[in-house]
Amino acid sequence: MVHEADPEIRRGLTQARGHIDSILSMLTDNRSCADLAQQLQAVENTVRKVKRALVEDHMQHCIADAANSGAMSGDEALRQFKALTKYL
Repeated sequence: MVHEADPEIRRGLTQARGHIDSILSMLTDNRSCADLAQQLQAVENTVRKVKRALVEDHMQHCIADAANSGAMSGDEALRQFKALTKYL
């Protein structure tokens, strides 16, 4: 299934990978712990945004659309929604 947020998700994951590559280089260069912590924070923030975009896209375009079209029961939609909330 193609997610509407796919380009945003790919951009964010590419950005996170860039931060991680930078962190690995910083370790090799013996950069300060403060610099490393700052980059790690950037990775966390980026991954958090990507995760939220993915979960929101799934709720809107998979669960809601399926429930509205009758392809998924209300109970199943609620079950899936509850399962996703642990990732928010």
